[in-house]
Amino acid sequence: MNYWSGKVAIVTGASRGIGLAISKELAKYGINVIGLARSMDELVEASLMIGEYFFPFQCDVTDEDEILVAFKFIEEKFGGVDILVNNAGIINYIHVMDSETDEIHNVINTNLIAPTIFAREAMNSIRKRDARGHIINISGTPGLYLEAESVPMGMYGPSKCGLRALGVELRREIAQSKLNIKVTTITPGFVQLDMLTEFYNFVGVPLDDLLTCTDIAETVICVLGTSNTLEISEITVLSQGMGSNAVIAPLLLPD
Repeated sequence: MNYWSGKVAIVTGASRGIGLAISKELAKYGINVIGLARSMDELVEASLMIGEYFFPFQCDVTDEDEILVAFKFIEEKFGGVDILVNNAGIINYIHVMDSETDEIHNVINTNLIAPTIFAREAMNSIRKRDARGHIINISGTPGLYLEAESVPMGMYGPSKCGLRALGVELRREIAQSKLNIKVTTITPGFVQLDMLTEFYNFVGVPLDDLLTCTDIAETVICVLGTSNTLEISEITVLSQGMGSNAVIAPLLLPD
C-alpha cells in the first residue's frame, strides 16, 4: 500500500455506510480521498470524522455534468485520479411490471451508467498521465448469480449483473490499450446497514452474522495492496457466520 500514499482516490456514496468505511480506510494510508455524495452536510460530517485526507465534493452521480465538474476539480487541484471506487447504488424492490419508466432509469443510471461514466473519466485521467491506476466496483451477489436469489428485486439484479460485465469489458479494453490499470469487482453478501434492517428481519437473517462495512473496506485495501503483476478481477466476500446459506438466501448489497 506504500505506493498509493499521496495518490488520489474517488469514492462515490462516501457519506455513509460502505462508502464512508472505505474512505476511512484509504485515508489511513495517506491517500487523498475525494468523497462524493448528494448530501454536503453528511460529507462535512464525514470530513470531520476522517480528517485531512478527505475532501468532500457534492455530486449527484446520475447527473453527468456534475460528474465532469468533479473530475475537473480533481484535475485542477490534484492533477488527476489514481483510484476509483464505484460504490454508490440504490435498490427499490419495485417489481419490473409495476415500475414507472423513471424508476427503471433511476436504478440503471445510478448502478450502471454512473459507474461507466466514472470509469471512462478515470481511465482517461490515468492514461493521459501514463500512470498506474485501479478501478474497484462494489457489486452484490445478485450481480454474480442472479438465479440463486429467491425474491424479486426489480432492476437491482440486472443493474448489478451489468456492473460485473462492465468490469470484464474494461479489462479487455485496458489490455488492448496496454494501460497500467487494474479492475476489480467486489461482491459482498449481506452487509450490516440500517436501510435493510427491516428486510433482514423479514427474511430471518441473524444481524450478528452479517458482514460489516469495515469488512468491505478492508477488502478494498486487500485488492489495492497486491503487487503490480497481480490483478484480482473478482472477489466474493461472505460472512463466515452465514455458512452455505449465503449462497441460496436472497442476498442483497445495500449501497
